[in-house]
Amino acid sequence: MMDPLQALTAALSVPADSKEQADLLAALRETLEAQPHPIPILCNTLLKTAAGSNDSLLRRWVLELLHFGIARAPLSVDARTNLALQSLDVLAGLLNEDNVWAVKVAAQTLAGAYPLLFRRLCTNKNERAQWDTLTRAKNRIVELMWAPDPHAGVQLAAVKFLQRVILVQSRGIADPRLQNKNDPNLAIVPGDHPFVNAAALEAEGVALLQRLITDLYTKQYVGPGRSCLGLIPGPSRNPDLLSAILNSWSNLIKLRPGFVQIVVSSLTLWTPAPLVGLPFISIRSVEKSVRILLTHISRSPAGANFAREINDALTKQAQRMEQAAAEERTRRAAATQVDARKRPPSTTASGEEDAKRQKVEGDPNTDATALLAAFDFTTLPVPLIAELIVANLQAFSEETLQARINAYRRTAPLSLAAPAPVPATATPVSAAALETAASENAAPARMPPTMPAADRARERALAQGSAQVDEPSSSSRVKEEPVDPLQMDLDEDIEYEPDRLNLELEPMQEDDETLASVQIDDNELLPLEFQVPSPSVLGEAERATTLKSVTTRIWQSSGDLAVGPQAGGRDMWMLLLVRMITRVVDPEDGKGKARADVTLKKAAGSNSDAEMDDEMVELYERQDRLRRVLCDYVMADFSGRLRLATAWMNEEWYNDRVRHSSDNDWRPNYGVWLNQIVAEYQLRLDRKDRMFARFLLDLPSVPSDVFSLLRDLCTEPDRMQVGFQTLRDFVTQRPTLRGEAMTILLELTTHPEKVTRNAAILTVKRCMGEFQIADGMIREFALQLLRRLQTPRPVDKPPEGDAAAAAGGDSMEDGQLPPEDLLQTPYLPERLELPAQKPSVVQHVELLFALSSKAPDFLDEIFAAYGEMDVSVQEAIQDLITALVRSLGPGHGKLLTLMRTFPPGAETLALRILNIFTEQGRPNAQLVALVRGLIAERDLDARFLIPIIAEMDKPDIVKHLPRIVSILNGTQETKELVRSVFGAVVTMPPQTFGSVTSNLPRVRQSELLTPAELMVLLHDTEKEIGIKSTIEAIGICFSMTDVFRSEILAVVMQQILDEPVLPTLFMRTVIQAVKTYKSLTGFVSTTLLSRLITKKIWTNPLLWKGFIHCADIVSPQSCPVLLQLPKEQLRELVVKQPRLRAPLRELVQKKGGNPARAAVYLEIIGEDEPQTGGSTPAPAPEIPPSIPLATPVTADEPMLS
Repeated sequence: MMDPLQALTAALSVPADSKEQADLLAALRETLEAQPHPIPILCNTLLKTAAGSNDSLLRRWVLELLHFGIARAPLSVDARTNLALQSLDVLAGLLNEDNVWAVKVAAQTLAGAYPLLFRRLCTNKNERAQWDTLTRAKNRIVELMWAPDPHAGVQLAAVKFLQRVILVQSRGIADPRLQNKNDPNLAIVPGDHPFVNAAALEAEGVALLQRLITDLYTKQYVGPGRSCLGLIPGPSRNPDLLSAILNSWSNLIKLRPGFVQIVVSSLTLWTPAPLVGLPFISIRSVEKSVRILLTHISRSPAGANFAREINDALTKQAQRMEQAAAEERTRRAAATQVDARKRPPSTTASGEEDAKRQKVEGDPNTDATALLAAFDFTTLPVPLIAELIVANLQAFSEETLQARINAYRRTAPLSLAAPAPVPATATPVSAAALETAASENAAPARMPPTMPAADRARERALAQGSAQVDEPSSSSRVKEEPVDPLQMDLDEDIEYEPDRLNLELEPMQEDDETLASVQIDDNELLPLEFQVPSPSVLGEAERATTLKSVTTRIWQSSGDLAVGPQAGGRDMWMLLLVRMITRVVDPEDGKGKARADVTLKKAAGSNSDAEMDDEMVELYERQDRLRRVLCDYVMADFSGRLRLATAWMNEEWYNDRVRHSSDNDWRPNYGVWLNQIVAEYQLRLDRKDRMFARFLLDLPSVPSDVFSLLRDLCTEPDRMQVGFQTLRDFVTQRPTLRGEAMTILLELTTHPEKVTRNAAILTVKRCMGEFQIADGMIREFALQLLRRLQTPRPVDKPPEGDAAAAAGGDSMEDGQLPPEDLLQTPYLPERLELPAQKPSVVQHVELLFALSSKAPDFLDEIFAAYGEMDVSVQEAIQDLITALVRSLGPGHGKLLTLMRTFPPGAETLALRILNIFTEQGRPNAQLVALVRGLIAERDLDARFLIPIIAEMDKPDIVKHLPRIVSILNGTQETKELVRSVFGAVVTMPPQTFGSVTSNLPRVRQSELLTPAELMVLLHDTEKEIGIKSTIEAIGICFSMTDVFRSEILAVVMQQILDEPVLPTLFMRTVIQAVKTYKSLTGFVSTTLLSRLITKKIWTNPLLWKGFIHCADIVSPQSCPVLLQLPKEQLRELVVKQPRLRAPLRELVQKKGGNPARAAVYLEIIGEDEPQTGGSTPAPAPEIPPSIPLATPVTADEPMLS
């Protein structure tokens, strides 16, 4: 593959407009069509240079490449849109050139660019200049379309452009989910677009369509150099443009069904009156375009409402075209006669010319005769040979043909009784003349008895008449030129002229009237004793061979009946063949005669019953052999002999019904041979086969064995398409078999294999909505599958006696069925085993979920039954419903209604749906309001708040956050949930938090919580949340080290100290903060402990224990503060934490000061307690367990537990 840039460089280096350059550019074009990616680069590089130059080979090549890149190249939509946008100015400028070719190519290119640019400019509201340029180009093309002196090529390109404009400037499907991205229209225009006015564009599009329709009736489209004002006669008008307009409307009615009415009305009222004066061929071309378009509309779904108007218009048009064709033939005949009169006779000259031609060319018959003698005509089809014979016979004049026939009769063998020569024409003669001729020529005219007397009399009469009629003169005889059948015009219309046919039949009618008066000789009649000889008796093998030969000959001679509509005669031949086989024995003539023979034999004392059975067995065997021949013949080419197989099966079914009505012992043949055909053909089936379904659909009755076969086909991956398509055709086209076919499809929706199950669900979903009966079956089946998942509630022991009978009917809950009434399919277990496995639940609910997207009322049933299901089933449904909920979306009205009104017991399902809505994005305002209303109205789980808590304002967050924290129960799942909530509602503190500066700007209070606010909130609501849950929540905060840094914790402790009542977990948080961040030791040992002493911390026993433990952790830094305690509290402190004695004593001794005061402190502190094991210190007094810690406690660092 050549490099495009190198190839372009090579093309530019050779002489301009040379053949070498043309070849290089053509090769480059082929390369770019195979690899179109460099097209935008090349066009953008060469376009402005080539567009501004004079007309040249390179310029035309670039413009054609641009047209290909925008309109037909397999590039992405964005690439073609960008190319169109970059070349818009150049294309708009080309429309004003004098070069007609450039104008035409620019209009064609803009026809492909207009939809692309319209989509782009609808989404990009900043490209007003490009929109103005596109509008100017559109107006220019409209001017060219209706210009006073138009060009035909430019007008054709303008028609294509106007078609695209009308499509784009009309409204398509409003639902954005169903819109086709390749069909831009006014539905994609935003309501607040600054320069694209949808209403004005729609009015312009309708006006253009109405103008084209109006011109179809009034305006005369002309060729180049002609004026379009007034009625211009003859060839000045251009009917090709009318055909182009009509052809462009086929796509319009397909994509815009709303225009069907105006198009149909315009076409049904149209007549070729504006085309008067044009040649017949031109008018017929436009008429055919109208007819094709009307036929296309009648076959489309949108044209069903206009079928009557279209059929009436087509009928009138057919009559109009037939009349026009007759007038054209008359005109041609008259013109031929005029030319013949004007042409002078030149017999001598023509004779000399013929002589010269013979001398030059020689005798052409010599080679032709030799060629035909060596040709094997048996290799040609029989119909072709017959047509060739007839055509060659027509090539002779009537006199020449009759002369050759008479010559052949004279030279034929005597054994062939040749009749008298028959002249070309004959006149009626009287009976006397016939008698005279018979008496004079009795001996020579005597006919052999092999010819009927009437025919012989006719021959004699015609011969006598020919003798009395004078030969016509050579001057009155018109010479007919022979016609070469190989040069006949195959497209010439076959003319039907009843008057001419009647004139040709008049001589034959006169001959019949003449023969009616002929006296027939009685001796020439056949004797009455004549008997037809009896046929020869054939053996079984000869019978089978003869039948097969007859079958083949009838089939081949009558044509293949498998494809397309056939003539009635051919169908009759096939019907005759089938009935010869299916109705071999009449009930009375066959079995009735056998019974009569048995009655006579009984009187003679013979064993009649055994003989009767033998005769019937032989009869059935003979019929089976005949049917086997036909079956083998059909199966040899089933697709080509489909109609024969269908006719055979219909006849067998009808014959069985007739025979069974008169003979109850009749053995049916329909089911036997249908199974034979099906069993043999199923081995040849492939996934694309359509003949099998057509054959089954045309059967009068389908046995259950065939439905079982279709069920098996649906489970085979290679042939399931045939099975499902056939069953669907039964549902849609055979009402009597709809129930059985739908039952199989519904049962297959529970198949354990995913491929088979999904194919069945898709087929059932397509059938839903087409027929009310099928909808009822589908709905009932899906609901019964849902009931199978409901857990039967335990029923109390029924009362004895009559009370049990009275209560028997009310023992089941609403919506539940007795065990024996549960739906059973071949693919489901008799009863669902609990705990349920997910694959088993999928078999029950996948159909219901698929139907819910098409019929949302099924969602009510799902919510209603959910509360009565086992937990394992509920968990599986929560997982399986994900795809359905995502497809419906958070704006689905039915789903939002159910979220607001779901029944008790369906809380977990509603919560799962809420989580699905928020997994991949933030919830919308409607969903947030719905959940807030639910929380206010119902006592729902706090998990409902988690997906929307981040969308609330700060007061609501503070209000609802404790409920969310309360779900903590020690499991990792709840911890992760709460951690995600904290991450969503807490704002990240700035890196400069805690630094002292006066230059920080004031920041608006955020709707989220600061880390300090969250920690304080947890301590303040510890009673509402619960102590254990609060401890877990605080531990989660400490694990978020990037948010809860040391300076944040210092602020938290400071704020809590300012509260009048300290939280129970305050000292625990202080201890955990000091252990996490050692930098807080100074703050805690001085400021915090000192303030706690002033708040008389010892009045709260739990906080006092935490105080003592915290003082021990931060000692000896805490010792100066501890000396501020009252004497009793100091004594209690050293008693509960003896390890503080030594640092306190050391501090008092070093401090000095008042000896009496020091002595008091030393007396309170006391001496160290004796060691129990050498250097091992005595254990501290055990602290009673109260509040567990979230962080581990080491042996040498006892903490409050």
